[in-house]
Amino acid sequence: MPEQTLAGKRALVTGGASGIGLACAEAFAARGAEVTVADLNGDAAAEVAERLGGSSWAVDLSDTTALDDLRSDVDILVNNAGIQRVAPITEVVPDDFRLLLRLMLEAPFLLVRAALPHMYEQGWGRIINVSSAHGLRASAYKSAYVSAKHGLEGLSKVTALEGAAHGVTSNCINPAYVRTPLVEKQIADQARIHGIEESEVVEKIMLTESAVKRLIEPDEVASLAAWLAGPDAGMVTGASYTMDGGWTAR
Repeated sequence: MPEQTLAGKRALVTGGASGIGLACAEAFAARGAEVTVADLNGDAAAEVAERLGGSSWAVDLSDTTALDDLRSDVDILVNNAGIQRVAPITEVVPDDFRLLLRLMLEAPFLLVRAALPHMYEQGWGRIINVSSAHGLRASAYKSAYVSAKHGLEGLSKVTALEGAAHGVTSNCINPAYVRTPLVEKQIADQARIHGIEESEVVEKIMLTESAVKRLIEPDEVASLAAWLAGPDAGMVTGASYTMDGGWTAR
């Protein structure tokens, strides 16, 4: 059993019913945190929460106006929920672009805004933003996703500067392609856009820039998130931690 470094802490993980969010929820619970699993899929969130001894929040985070007056007493916030759209700019549906910005930039802002008063009052807090290598680099056909993740990087840094005097840290985790449902759903779109077989997408598209030729496992991302949430990371803030197999070393 991991050391109980998060005992007594309350954590909120968005997109917590699958993929990276699920791995983070499990890692935090294993270290003693009480975890709220937030997800669009309320049934899946409830199942995970019951297994981990936490609570669930069925929520559509793209409905950002519903978050305007939210207040939260969590100690650890993980902004992870996200979706993807793959298309040339000329073919992007404007409402899809707006959707990704609401879900992956506006909603994190509103959740940070909701959580900071409690964190400030107690003099301790952790904001962990699951960004992407695409928060630091760009790829064709991902205008909305890249824009949202670059914006999240800026939000995270501003939060770090404002929160420092109150014991609140804010950091990004920047993985490349992780073995999650989100990535699996991209394969067909990438094959269509690039005119190749689906079986070729991982090697020829997803791992082209990575020196280490494999997908990242969700547990690897969660282990970094758990460290960032813990007591040994108090001097780590405003950072962007790449976990990309060497992609951004180029």
